[in-house]
Amino acid sequence: MKILLIYTGGTIGMVHDANTGSYIPFDFENLQAQIPELNQLDCKLEIISYEPSIDSSNMHPKIWVQLGNTIEENYHKYDGFVILHGSDTMAYTSSALSFILENLNKPVILTGSQLPSGVPRTDATENLITAIEIATSQRDGKPEVPEVAVYFEYQLYRGNRTHKVNAENFEAFESVNYPSLAEAGVHIKFNRRYIQNVNDEKLIVHKEFNPNIGVLKLFPGITESTVKSILLAPNTEAIILETFGSGNAPTSKWFLEAIKEASEKGIIILNVSQCQGGSVDLGRYETSKALKDMGVISAFDMTFEAALTKLMFVLKNSKDADRRIELMNTNLQGELSY
Repeated sequence: MKILLIYTGGTIGMVHDANTGSYIPFDFENLQAQIPELNQLDCKLEIISYEPSIDSSNMHPKIWVQLGNTIEENYHKYDGFVILHGSDTMAYTSSALSFILENLNKPVILTGSQLPSGVPRTDATENLITAIEIATSQRDGKPEVPEVAVYFEYQLYRGNRTHKVNAENFEAFESVNYPSLAEAGVHIKFNRRYIQNVNDEKLIVHKEFNPNIGVLKLFPGITESTVKSILLAPNTEAIILETFGSGNAPTSKWFLEAIKEASEKGIIILNVSQCQGGSVDLGRYETSKALKDMGVISAFDMTFEAALTKLMFVLKNSKDADRRIELMNTNLQGELSY
């Protein structure tokens, strides 16, 4: 088994320097010497380290595509891939990669850590070792997890179902609307009924995103000027409307007129709930029925991260308005339950 480890940046790639008291980059060339437990894994590990390393706050669609290119270039050389990434935007990258890597049939496991390597109680070592072990796991000669996934603190989640929920706890991620793909204890238990099946199609790597998207998060007391400045901003092709509960929004005349004006200009408006769990159900209440009548579309139970990256992907891959809506309503990579 051959695994390619791709280090992009993040806390997991840092160690504490006792001389300066600061954190410095990990020596990935001597990774197995620094983490001898890796030598017990039944795989050959090779490493690519992005230079300069990328703080996850600086993550960008161009880097998502770069990761896609790296995997494409090495796809037939390795049995699986492990990406080390800062945790803050990991859910965005894992969601984006699920759309970039069409017909993926090998593991692409993202992981990171809350504490740097080498410090007391670090989670870096366990996360790294188990992510690699998952990437090497096979059953009947086929990979256990032939999809993009996030491993963190004993749980493996589908990449486009993952959301960071805590900045301090080791249990940093959750997948509220979809079960975990695996749980690591004494043994790794795979929940096979929830994992994508291996396919025999050729890998297709999509290499462009359209970021001309605005985000309008509703709150009690939001003003007309705020709403219009976001809905009608120049070059905007789509809006993510973060609504209350199951997709509800104000019924004020000025608000609905602003939504209608944006929709009539051809701007796609995607309704995403501010709740982490549950689904948008347009028309369930009167406060969302008007949105549905104006052509606002539902994100169903997608995470914000999946909705955003999917929208960027769809906008770039189709210019036709009806086709864009059709794709947003279609379960492309297991990102929604409908």
